[in-house]
Amino acid sequence: MIYFDNASTTKMSDEVIEYMYDFMKSGFANPSSLHSLGFGVEKEITKARKAVADVIKASPDEIYFTSGGTEANNTAILGVAEAYKKRGNRVITMSIEHPSVTDSYKELEKRGFEVITLDVDSKGYVSLNDLEEAVNEDTILVSIMYVNNEIGTVQNIEKIYEIIKKKNPNCIFHSDCVQAFCKHHISCKNADIITMSGHKIQSAKGVGAMYIKKGVRVNNLHFGGGQEKGFRPGTENTYGIAAMGKAALIADKNIDSNFEKVRSVKNTLLKITDELEGVYVNGDVENGSPYILNLSFENVKGEVLLHALENDEIYVATGSACSTRVKEKKKLVDYVIDGRGGSAVRFSFSCDNTVDEAERVVESLKKHVPVLIRFVPR
Repeated sequence: MIYFDNASTTKMSDEVIEYMYDFMKSGFANPSSLHSLGFGVEKEITKARKAVADVIKASPDEIYFTSGGTEANNTAILGVAEAYKKRGNRVITMSIEHPSVTDSYKELEKRGFEVITLDVDSKGYVSLNDLEEAVNEDTILVSIMYVNNEIGTVQNIEKIYEIIKKKNPNCIFHSDCVQAFCKHHISCKNADIITMSGHKIQSAKGVGAMYIKKGVRVNNLHFGGGQEKGFRPGTENTYGIAAMGKAALIADKNIDSNFEKVRSVKNTLLKITDELEGVYVNGDVENGSPYILNLSFENVKGEVLLHALENDEIYVATGSACSTRVKEKKKLVDYVIDGRGGSAVRFSFSCDNTVDEAERVVESLKKHVPVLIRFVPR
């Protein structure tokens, strides 16, 4: 089996599974309980909070755990808008964000906010000039993701933050860093809010985290307890949090070596552009994230190719897993290269993948694509 769908979710590492399993046996108490068993579980959460904070060079008391990246994005966007709506009415995002961001902005539009959606260029980059023009004194929030989840474009977050703060120091900048966390170097100095997820870094599903810079206000979306300093009440997903902390420690330690390993895998798969005609790279070939490669195959439907590869036990995607059950009028790739979305396939990697696997996928593509083209109506 070759699993090249790691942007959807990663396989939990054996080390994280073992750590989580041991904790599930011993750390069953409620961390809010006053007895020693509860205190022991609370210490594990504290340890995980520090591990996540260290990755982005933040303070542990600026980290809040959630059920995942989607909840974190929803909370960041809706919570900031409600907290600062007396200060202004304009909110800004870009056209190729994750559905948890775009749908949150649609909700803000329903609530009467002025939503500005910035277009991107043919490689998926937002225009810094357009951003600078869009930010004004009424702008209270900007959301721009660090690494795009479908085409792997890496935005210049440092420059974006600088532009926003120069135009309006009071504007809050939120960055969805789900695909960047523990894969690319992230600094909390370049954002007011950073959202992250556990299951993208070989940890458990159902847990995510938010970095909220001290002094930034985010209104609660949930009520009913004092957990996470009252910001995100409810008994914590202690097993998931422990697993995310352990995974973050491992991934951060190996971030540079993993980056180079994955880049070799991606570069090997890129050889298919020389082996077959009509293969196009969606995104930035040179500067995109090594963890994601989005290719379009001319005259081949992406979903058909996906199932052809599946017959060879190769598992890929045609886009975001969070969009597969949604009837979209326009695929994300079409925002970059119009009309190419239907033939797009996303290959996404983890540190478990190898160059040998990429070479086998190239051979599988060389076998299937010419056959599938024959069935295209002329």
